[in-house]
Amino acid sequence: MFHVEGQKRRFIHDLKLAALLAMTAGSVNVASFFAFEVLTTNVTGHVATLAGEIVAYRWQAAAVKLLWMSMFLFGAFFSGLMIELIGRRYPRFSHTVPLIVEISLLIFVTYHGTHYYDYSQDLIQLLAGSLLFAMGIQNAMVTMVSGSVVRTTHLTGLFTDIGIEGAKIIARYKDTTDREKMINKFTLHVIIVFSFLVGGMVGGFLYANYLFFSFLLPIGLLIFAAVYDITYNRIYLLNRKKRISRIRLEKVDDLS
Repeated sequence: MFHVEGQKRRFIHDLKLAALLAMTAGSVNVASFFAFEVLTTNVTGHVATLAGEIVAYRWQAAAVKLLWMSMFLFGAFFSGLMIELIGRRYPRFSHTVPLIVEISLLIFVTYHGTHYYDYSQDLIQLLAGSLLFAMGIQNAMVTMVSGSVVRTTHLTGLFTDIGIEGAKIIARYKDTTDREKMINKFTLHVIIVFSFLVGGMVGGFLYANYLFFSFLLPIGLLIFAAVYDITYNRIYLLNRKKRISRIRLEKVDDLS
């Protein structure tokens, strides 16, 4: 899912990535809203409320909204920087550091929320800010790995894309050249929305019953994605070595 990039990347890679990480984002978003009344995947809403706070001269509240936006931005910047720097020497593991940091932040929120959460504004800003930073990391990582095909933390653009792709499929139903590509894009965007919704419902249910332990769900999904990717990568490399060895042996047999 993560290590396959460029022309080698296929629809199935994006589909797996979208399903798992959209569910992660949905569960984090709803659980964080229940816990802090802060949406951690929706920067558009924070921009709108920032404007409202400025108009109402509520400067402290405006500063908080600016903090939320900045944390998401810094998370995306950190993720992009790590992927670029690590990818120059170790392209197969360029996503590893952002993924580890995201998992660590979710563990941090789970632990401190369970043991120290007292509804104070300082702790809300710390924990909610950590989640915004984590979601910024995830969105940038997924965007870069998939070549801007997959985004898992906001849905406004996806609903627009679903409408556009649906219209194209209907309007060009006789055109068979790009039909498969259009259907794949439509399916991918629908899967992201559905996975986000399912993740949100499960995350909300878990928080209502288990409070901050609900964040164990996105942690588990991310760990599963990382382990699956490592396992898939090793199998891919092993099969590639076998194919190369078989080709070399065939060439030797032909020469003999």
